[in-house]
Amino acid sequence: MRVNSLQLIDYRNYEKLELSFQDNLNIFVGCNAQGKTNILEAVYYAAYGSSFRSNADSELIRWHAHEGSISLGFSRLDVENHLDFAFYRDRRRTISYNGKKIPARELVGAVNVVLFAPDDLLLIKGSPAGRRKFLDMEISQASPAYYRELITYNRLLQQRNSLLKEIRERRAKKSMLEFWNHQLAESAAKITAKRLEAVKKFSMLANLMQRRISGNEENLSIRYQIKGCEDREMAENLKIWYNDMLNRLNDEEIYRGITSVGPHRDDIIISVNDINLRSFGSQGQQRTGVLSMKLSELEFIRSETGEYPVLLLDDVMSELDAKRRQQLLEFIEREGIQTLITATDEAYFDRGSLKEYFRVDSGTVVSVNKV
Repeated sequence: MRVNSLQLIDYRNYEKLELSFQDNLNIFVGCNAQGKTNILEAVYYAAYGSSFRSNADSELIRWHAHEGSISLGFSRLDVENHLDFAFYRDRRRTISYNGKKIPARELVGAVNVVLFAPDDLLLIKGSPAGRRKFLDMEISQASPAYYRELITYNRLLQQRNSLLKEIRERRAKKSMLEFWNHQLAESAAKITAKRLEAVKKFSMLANLMQRRISGNEENLSIRYQIKGCEDREMAENLKIWYNDMLNRLNDEEIYRGITSVGPHRDDIIISVNDINLRSFGSQGQQRTGVLSMKLSELEFIRSETGEYPVLLLDDVMSELDAKRRQQLLEFIEREGIQTLITATDEAYFDRGSLKEYFRVDSGTVVSVNKV
């Protein structure tokens, strides 16, 4: 997977920007608030159809402009493709894939990227929702069918929650839950089965990375935790287990007005040498664990798609100590992973990495060649 070119028109602080990318390291250096992250955001948007910084497309349009656009040229398995996004203040965006307009649901999986940003350092000690999102995003890139199932599950969940409230307010009959329990259990089983399969692979890959980073001193494990189900109680048929649990909890959930069991309530337990990192890990162990998980994302997508994704590193060099920075850069260069990096200081990179880089200043990007 390679991104070849990027064109931005009236996007964030760029009136017009045209970039071509190298196959290896693409480093963007500049002070804060100059537009470095906007470049990574645009590539990320092309992969997911959403920003990692904003929920509103209108915020992507340059101040005083009425519309903006992203155009991304990329190669997948040596086949060149093109994605175009147009944003408007008064109507919905449009998405075109190789000149043909497509709905957003067909976008996921076209471009594969892995983002590592400072907020990701909260992956281990943050909320379960963040860990579920981490897992869902990576599985979705490798399996568009999983992404579609997630959409189905969330729609069913909303409908069941609305029904629970209607029953509580005596505007619907309790017997109507039987149909929705069956539908939700079927979708939940598909999602959980895929997550269990992915976590098994993630755990193996992340442990290889952890051992490499720690000098073979630490073993990292990732375990999927199903809400309300101990491992020893795991039913052979997830669909039957979910349906039984939903039926058993009907009265309690009617009272609360929410569905309390399902993939939307699950978590990932991350341990090093059998110690729960979230509860007992040191800050250094937590950061090493996050780095291992991010590197395992790259390997996971490669194993599922046949190619490494594009790696986006947004100002994380300052968050890692010198040893972890060096290990990260060595891994990237050794594996030939195309990487876009933002940083505020050239000192985070050795002279070899900085033979050519981009200087970003007030929405202007200039290529710098130090050879």
